[in-house]
Amino acid sequence: MSLDLKSLVRTIPDYPKPGILFRDITTLIEHPDGFKESVERLAEAHRGMGFTHVAGIEARGFIFGAGVAIALGVGFVPVRKRGKLPGHTIGQNYALEYGVDTIEIHADVLSNVHKVLIVDDLIATGGTAIAAVSLIRRAGAVCDHAAFVIDLPDLGGADKLRAEKVNVASLMAFEGH
Repeated sequence: MSLDLKSLVRTIPDYPKPGILFRDITTLIEHPDGFKESVERLAEAHRGMGFTHVAGIEARGFIFGAGVAIALGVGFVPVRKRGKLPGHTIGQNYALEYGVDTIEIHADVLSNVHKVLIVDDLIATGGTAIAAVSLIRRAGAVCDHAAFVIDLPDLGGADKLRAEKVNVASLMAFEGH
């Protein structure tokens, strides 16, 4: 039996600001069967594709990405905000609505013998995911697949990733913002 995962995602209107419909995955991960099935579906869609690592984007990408990495039997690479990783790192800047932020990975974790699947909870405008792809590619690894629990297609992030030659998969889509 297959669960209706979309029904397990709570929508909170006007958060974090008026006019936004926030898609809250905490209700999905609090549901044991829903959480398990989400991870299994993401992993199954990417099984046998030669991945050596899953890169999870801070913070909710860690939740799903770690599970997908375990299910695929591969390593997990945390993509963190600047200054959160110990040791030598490489970073990638990306634009925010008002300013710039930076994500980082350890400099010695990936090379040209690795193939990486990016996992995050949600793809909206695509800024962070595109930065993660750029960062992983700069480390020398192949990065041509990304998987998300939720796609917000009206915000165009998945299309921007596809323009970067990244195959995009998601478990569900929500129209609107």
